[in-house]
Amino acid sequence: MNIKYIPFRQIHPALKQEILVEFERFYDDQDYILGRGLARFEAQYANFNQVEHAIGVGNGHDALLIILKCLGIGKGDEVLVPAHTFIATVLPIIHVGATPVLVDIDENTMNIQVNSIEKFVNPKTSAIVPVHLYGNPCEMDELMTLAKSRHLHIIEDNAQAQGATFKAHKTASMGIMNFTSYYPTKNIGAFGDAGLITTNDAMLAAKARACRNYGRSGDSGYTLAGVNSRMDELQARLLYIKLKYLEQWNAERKAIAELYESHLLGVEELQMQTSNRDCCNVRHIFPIITKNRDALRLHLKSSGIETLIHYETPLHLHHALKFLKYKKGDFPHAEKVCKSELSLPIYPGLKEAEVRYICEQIKNFCELSLKKKRVAIPVTLQSLPDATQAFEGFQSGIDRYRGSSYGLLANVFSWPLSPTAPTDFLSNTF
Repeated sequence: MNIKYIPFRQIHPALKQEILVEFERFYDDQDYILGRGLARFEAQYANFNQVEHAIGVGNGHDALLIILKCLGIGKGDEVLVPAHTFIATVLPIIHVGATPVLVDIDENTMNIQVNSIEKFVNPKTSAIVPVHLYGNPCEMDELMTLAKSRHLHIIEDNAQAQGATFKAHKTASMGIMNFTSYYPTKNIGAFGDAGLITTNDAMLAAKARACRNYGRSGDSGYTLAGVNSRMDELQARLLYIKLKYLEQWNAERKAIAELYESHLLGVEELQMQTSNRDCCNVRHIFPIITKNRDALRLHLKSSGIETLIHYETPLHLHHALKFLKYKKGDFPHAEKVCKSELSLPIYPGLKEAEVRYICEQIKNFCELSLKKKRVAIPVTLQSLPDATQAFEGFQSGIDRYRGSSYGLLANVFSWPLSPTAPTDFLSNTF
């Protein structure tokens, strides 16, 4: 089999005729910037997401940037964000002059550790940005209670959770202002970049509309120092078509996730994401956690299965965020997930037979790994006088099992068994 992580060619053909008809309408309307197509999509999305206002912008990053400007968050302010998320959640905070303060995640839900947030709140704290990571809604009741008691803004990052719910509420409907991204890989994605802001506050909505268009407020001129970040008319028209299918696509994603869970439940050394009670996880990503992530990924690749990693480097260890002065070990749960997370294919149209095949390959690998642990390589570093002898002993142990049922051992380890450089071998391996 050859299973792509997201095969766009399999997703879009069913919509091709609708898209072409809409493109002809767009061509005839000659309505290119802040046009009727955008207004129509904004109204459609606001209704879908149970909010009063939706404001289309250029991308998810700009959506958060505009929100921060509208709320007056800037120099001297601190904003709490999870330590495990895409860097675009943090960069706009830096761009307005505020300071992102990272909070570790819960290793089961992989969302911000709600019961740890309060200890990070101080007089400089102005907002919390909960990220509904991988499509999994955060525990919002506790967050909203804390925010109300400490006079903080809640800004939901809904880029990966379009259509998800917490209790009776759609995600991106509970914060003062919220945002999403329509990057092509999202549950509904554009044919390029696009983003959107949601809010129930009419004054903030008007401010956001002005801010996305250089700060222009209708006939009042330029009332604030805004940015140029308007959702393209063509993207809005495409998203209008795709939004009609979102609930169906999310239902397919959930069914696929249930298949994965039923086949992988009980597999040793494999952890899957859990959801809070009363939540609807829309399964943007299906993450598994395993210590042998890199070897498993290679095994799946050799079996024709494409996977991704979300995300390989923890936020606090990126060079770009070095100035925040965090260090390795500050956020152990986030670091563990980054070191061991693997994203399996999940998209509308993925067949049950393909899911079964993926699970079979994972289980085969895990069973082999368990057998490998029982193999005693007859050499220890302590028993050998020098690095060369250690290498020769280890090479002998590997050779002993080549051709047996453990013949995959060297491939799983991927160790450079070069007899010309035993010292390098040891330093690289141990």
